[in-house]
Amino acid sequence: MPAQVQTEQQFVIHPATTLGYVHLTAADLDRQIAFYQSVLGFKLHWRKDTTAGLGGGSGDLLRLTELPGARRVRGTTGLYHFAVLVPTRWELAHLLRRIVDTHAHVQGMVNHYTHLAIYIPDAEGNGIELAWDFPREQWPAPEELVRLGNGPLEPEELLGELERNPSPWTGAHPETRIGHVHLHVADLDAAGQFYQDVLGFQATFLYSMARDFGALFLSAGGYHHHIGLNIWKGAGAPPPPPDAVGLRYFTVVLPDQAELARVTARVRAAGIVGDQHPEGVLIRDPSQNGVLLTARAGL
Repeated sequence: MPAQVQTEQQFVIHPATTLGYVHLTAADLDRQIAFYQSVLGFKLHWRKDTTAGLGGGSGDLLRLTELPGARRVRGTTGLYHFAVLVPTRWELAHLLRRIVDTHAHVQGMVNHYTHLAIYIPDAEGNGIELAWDFPREQWPAPEELVRLGNGPLEPEELLGELERNPSPWTGAHPETRIGHVHLHVADLDAAGQFYQDVLGFQATFLYSMARDFGALFLSAGGYHHHIGLNIWKGAGAPPPPPDAVGLRYFTVVLPDQAELARVTARVRAAGIVGDQHPEGVLIRDPSQNGVLLTARAGL
């Protein structure tokens, strides 16, 4: 069902807020780097000790920190997937071609009517959504999206982009970015309150088909969603242990230092204690998912 209309009194995050890089714990750094280079066409931006940054050649989209012996732990909160958002259908078609050529596993291919999505796991099982947005003026209204549900993504139709434009692909485009993150949480109401009432994201969709199958989607500035929340690992799911592979934190990028100060003041007023980070303030949601609040570089 559509989310409730926001009240005028609610704290609202700046509409120009976006997401930055996602930081994962890796059991095998070399294996993960090789996966993101070979399948997604990421470039290795830098590597120091046990940590590396990768992306499309501009800012980092992904950071990986190796923890030898780290393990996949199921049934916990944490990352469901993060969306690698490409600027054109042609780019998405090339990613599909790379998936075919590298025999990468595909978990699903969906037309969400706001965007096309191809779901794959990385080399250590972290979920990735490869996405391309339709122009915003083509997005159906929220009520219509609920009626439509999910449609099929036809691979042959998408791969036709490569016949129409046979130019060579040189890897991830510099304009590739993180479109959204989707998280497993322990309590949908508590998580929703944190991301809406404290951080100021606004609800776009709320699905509550069953008591244990709820999901909430939130955004800044009217985007279809920057953050997805679900309880599909079970209400009350525990956070992952320290030696688990997966999400360390994701990054919320405010448009300037003034907006960062406004949001962090809101966080403090809510009684949430964050940790200082070289790029901003690192906080945790009620399910212990890490959120790094930072400001756009150079501002």
